[in-house]
Parts: sequence; structure tokens; C-alpha cells
Amino acid sequence: MPGIIPRWEWRTFGSRYGIAESRFAALTPTGVQESDELYLVGGAGDNVKVRDDLMDIKVLRETDADGLERWEPVMKAAFPLPAADVGRVFESLRLAAPDLAREAYTLDQFVDELVAPSGTLRAVKVHKRRVRYKVGGCTSEVSDVTVDGIASRTIAIESEDAAAVVAAVRSVGLDGFHNMSYPVGLRAVLEGQPERYAVLDVGTNSIKFYVGERRAGGGWTRVVDRAEITRLGEGLRENGRISPEAQERSITAITGMVDEATREGARAIVGVATAGLRMAANSDDVVQAVKASTGLEIEAIPGDEESRLAFLAVKVGLGLADASLVVFDTGGGSTQVTFGHGDAVDERFSVEVGAVRLTEQFGLGAALSREALDRALAAIATELVRVDGHGVPDVLVGMGGAVTNIAAVMHGMATYDPDRIQGSVIDRAEIERQIELYRTRDVDARREIVGLQPKRADVILAGACIVRTLMDKVGRDALTVSDRGLRHGVFVERFGG
Repeated sequence: MPGIIPRWEWRTFGSRYGIAESRFAALTPTGVQESDELYLVGGAGDNVKVRDDLMDIKVLRETDADGLERWEPVMKAAFPLPAADVGRVFESLRLAAPDLAREAYTLDQFVDELVAPSGTLRAVKVHKRRVRYKVGGCTSEVSDVTVDGIASRTIAIESEDAAAVVAAVRSVGLDGFHNMSYPVGLRAVLEGQPERYAVLDVGTNSIKFYVGERRAGGGWTRVVDRAEITRLGEGLRENGRISPEAQERSITAITGMVDEATREGARAIVGVATAGLRMAANSDDVVQAVKASTGLEIEAIPGDEESRLAFLAVKVGLGLADASLVVFDTGGGSTQVTFGHGDAVDERFSVEVGAVRLTEQFGLGAALSREALDRALAAIATELVRVDGHGVPDVLVGMGGAVTNIAAVMHGMATYDPDRIQGSVIDRAEIERQIELYRTRDVDARREIVGLQPKRADVILAGACIVRTLMDKVGRDALTVSDRGLRHGVFVERFGG
């Protein structure tokens, strides 16, 4: 069509969008429009609809490396629709045109005589309420849509500048979402495809992977929740870099997780990374290698952001509405500590005290003397001095692989059950028992302990020492375990509660 400049378009369908909703709410709308349209759904082709009594066709011309689609309008024709234009409609839908008995078709004739009998096409009534915005110079809209009586929501961003669209999508917190054109999104709504999303937490010791499905009545159902130990930070303390071997192990694991999320129908896959990538001199190279191999762009988040998201996961997962809390998440390269009460975060920080580094520094991967252990505990206490002087909270909550493995050992859990772990209480006597259990055994003997993940056998003693030290410093003789960690906090914030 003359005078039309094709634009790069990005769109997603769902019901809630977490942080993106608050970011759009902070913008000033540029306009609101309502319309009733009729989409032709069922072909394998382009965007074909009737709007304002015009047959409206847009053709997909190109998809770029970022998944953006360049759609070009090719028809806006009034009814009665000439037979030649009817043929173009079916061609756009990648369907053979039926025998045409008329020279031209009214809309009702087109639907009743050509669409309904086809057995393939479906004329779908779509009501739209579109609220328009400008985001980074791009045209954007948040639309509540009703698709043959089914409510959904779609967000779109478009521009002639593809890079501007990518930046705008990221700025509103929708990076990681897959691009879903109207034909794809409408089919998802009509077929009742589950609304699933995925998060990867790339840690120094392990990569955690979560896929959740939104329940119709609210909340989430776990589809996948697992971890794979890849030792991304192995040797990082000595070399200051992620080694090629550690990078390769991690990329292999991430590739498998991205593939699994895709098979599970995830509409978005978000990846965050913690201390290992924050500290590594070659972190940018690792991020680019992951993207080149898997298509997933990992974001290395700051330590205080990691703490905040972990706190969010605890609040939602344990339902601790009014208590004063200290929440800690001990990983392979760092420990995040958050102090809060009610819904407020009072203080949060990250300390570079992690199980992998301590294991390497103090030889905690092998059996060792009590004196050697005491030296390690003294050093950990010194490094965690920032935790001192905050008072005694109502509840101390621990999360992360070390804590959940300690809980699994306490329960003698041969097969990990996250629902049983969630909310478990570990007292000081149990921590002391397990520290002694690990101190007196080498790695091979530790692997025989029921409940302990074999790949965590060398770092579990360091993790238990961090836990004990934190209990001492906050003055609590017991902690509550949260199986919900950083990945769940990211999930809630990005995709809504």
C-alpha cells in the first residue's frame, strides 16, 4: 500500500505482567480507543481481520535476530469484497480459495458461505480497549481484549527503529517475553494454552530453574523447579575469571533448561546471575557466549537487588505478613542478607562470603580437625561483621542450596520434596550435628549421607558454617527454611503474583 512504512512490532499476550504494569501506570496515556473487530483464525499465514467494515491484511515480511517482526499492510478493502480480493485473503492465510459463486461478497456472505463451511477458518469476535503510550519514542499500547468472550490482555510496542523497540521492551520490564503476533496470541487464548513462564538463576555454584503456570483462580502451580550444579565460580578466587571449562558446563546446563522451558510452552524466559558473574573480569564475555549459544540474555543483578528479590520470595512463599525478619541467601560466591518488617525492607546488602570460596580457602571439602574448623568459623564471623548489632528478629529465614540441603538431611529425604522443605525449622543443635557430620568425613563419605545432593558434598560444610555464624549473629536458635529463593522473587516481580 503506497505511503505505508512497515514497522518493527513486538507483542505479548497474557493476563498479568508484574512490574511492567506498574511501569506503564507511571506513564501518561496518549489516547484510549475501543473497537470491535473480526479476526480470521485458523490459517497458517498473516494477520487478517475486519476493522471498520474493511478487510485489513498485514503480511509478515521479516523476523530479526531479536525476534521482532516487520509487518506490512497490504490491503484495506471495503465490503462487498470483490472475488479477486477474496482470493487474496485466502492466499494470505496460506489456504486454497474455495469456489466463488459471487462476483463480490458482503461481510455476512463472506463469513457464512466461505469461512464457516471451510472447516479450518474461524471468524473470531475481538473487542479491544487500547490505552496508548509513548515508550522510548516507540508507539505502545496496553489492551484489554475479549476474544469470543474470553478475557485477556496484550501489550505491544512498535517503531521503524528495531533497536528502539528492543530498548523500550527492556525499559518496561518485558525483556525475556517471546514475541506473539495477533494470530499466534489469539490461538493461544482460544485453545486455552496454559500461561507459563520460566526463570533461571545462574549462581556461582549452581543454576536454578523454575517454570510456573498461572492458575485460573490466582497464584501459581509449579511445573518445573530444579537445580544443576555447574561450579561456574570454580577457580574464580584465584584467577578472577570464569574458566572455559566452567563456562562450558554452565552453557550446557542453560541450553537444556531453555529447551525444556520452550517445550513446556513458556511465554517468557528470564535469566539472572549473581556473585560469580558480578565478580568475574570476563563476565561480559560469558554473558555474550550464553546468548550466542542459547538466545538467553543473562542479567548480572547487584547484590542488594538479589537480597530484595529473595525477601520478596520469602514474604510471598511463607506468608509472614507482620513479623520482623532477617532473610539470608547463602550461595557459592556471596551471601545476601535482608532486614525487614511487614512489607518494608529496612536494610539489605550482599557480602562476598560464599561456600565455594570458603571451601577453597580453608580446605572444607575434606575431613579436617576441629582446630582448622574453628579457624574457618572465626574468619567467617569476621567477614560477616556487617550483620552485627541489628537486634533479634521475630523470624530468621534461610534459603539457597546449602540451607535446603541441610533441611533435606535433617528429614532423611532420599527424594527431594520442595513442599516438605518449605517452612521446615532447623534448630542450632541440628546445625551443630551436621557440621560435625561433615567435618569428620571426606567428600566420598559425605556423598553417602541421605538427603545431601552428591554434587554439593564438598561445599556443604562451608554452607553449614555460614548458617551457624548467621544464627549466632542475629541471636536466634532456630531458622525457618524457604525453598522459594531468588528465582521465585524474580518470577513474582516479572510475571505478577
